[in-house]
Amino acid sequence: MKIHEYQAKELFRKYKVPTPEGGVSTTVEGVEKAAANLGLPVAVKAQIHAGGRGKGGGVKIAKTVKEVTTAAQAILGMTLVTKQTGPEGRVVKTILVEKGLSIKKELYLSIIPDRSTATITIVASQDGGMDIEEVAAKTPERIIKVPVNPITGIRGYHVGQVMFGLQLDKAVMKEFGAILKNLYNLFVDYDCSMVEINPLIITDDNRVIALDAKVDIDSNALFRHPDVVAMHDPNEDDPAEAEAAKYNLNYINLDGNVGNMVNGAGLAMATMDIIKQAGAEPANFLDVGGGANAEMVENGFRIILSDSKVKGILINIFGGILRCDVLAQGVVQAAEKVKLSVPVVVRMEGTNVEEGRRILSESGLKLINATDLADAAKKVAELVA
Repeated sequence: MKIHEYQAKELFRKYKVPTPEGGVSTTVEGVEKAAANLGLPVAVKAQIHAGGRGKGGGVKIAKTVKEVTTAAQAILGMTLVTKQTGPEGRVVKTILVEKGLSIKKELYLSIIPDRSTATITIVASQDGGMDIEEVAAKTPERIIKVPVNPITGIRGYHVGQVMFGLQLDKAVMKEFGAILKNLYNLFVDYDCSMVEINPLIITDDNRVIALDAKVDIDSNALFRHPDVVAMHDPNEDDPAEAEAAKYNLNYINLDGNVGNMVNGAGLAMATMDIIKQAGAEPANFLDVGGGANAEMVENGFRIILSDSKVKGILINIFGGILRCDVLAQGVVQAAEKVKLSVPVVVRMEGTNVEEGRRILSESGLKLINATDLADAAKKVAELVA
């Protein structure tokens, strides 16, 4: 689960990671009031779940009252497009206003899990404020990686390695060391999948402050963190994904033109791979689960068809708990209700598969039987070509 920058900074402050003074508002008047309370200059920052906001026009420095108003009017309600939002962008509904600071140096600092080494890895760089992917591509030697055994936790020598790699002045070492340890504790305590500060700044008076904040939390651990659950912003959810969640459907929107409906996450991943091998592109990931019924299939159809890019649908079901004839009846009922406008290829295997195929072939609908998964992928690829 992602949270906004201002929410991440609430967690930072809880763990004594310094952040700029700031205020949050959803109105131009509120932004003006926050700026007046902080004193000029201020940074006016769009709050969406994506990075690269500054390059998209979502972060502006205001040195006068008029500039504050102009920035707030420009950012609130804008559709902010960044590398991470995709071309559709995100509508800005909240602004964070922060006190301007004098910056002597910008650093990059993050903590992520590294599954290849089974460690929690600290990643840092002297090139703060830049896209870390760009730094990694052009100057990988400037990225510091320090693995931490999650059983023993962070130790002084880990902190020392990071500080040595960043070539920090002695004047800021003590404060930086405390911040890094606190950030690590936040990462572990909140079951994070990522904590990132870009940039972590050193001010002219040698204070170390998190100018930005990004925190992602493992959704599987949210039952332990009701305070984070309360931070959820439904405005940031993909509408189709939010609708699918209401019906206990696991749906992720993609960019292709072949809609998928599969029972089982692993089978869904394999189905998407085979669609690509057949020369088409999957439009979504949709796992209806092992106990799918007619209502779930109907809702799955509706959600898939809400994507205007979809030109065909592939249903791939292994009938174990769910009998193939029951599924076929559900598919026919759902197809009649939603008034299917695109062809559907169905690949079924398992209990009562022949009866299921008979039901589909005699339905009179655009339901095409496939003998196996390769055949199904080939047929749907030809239909959407």
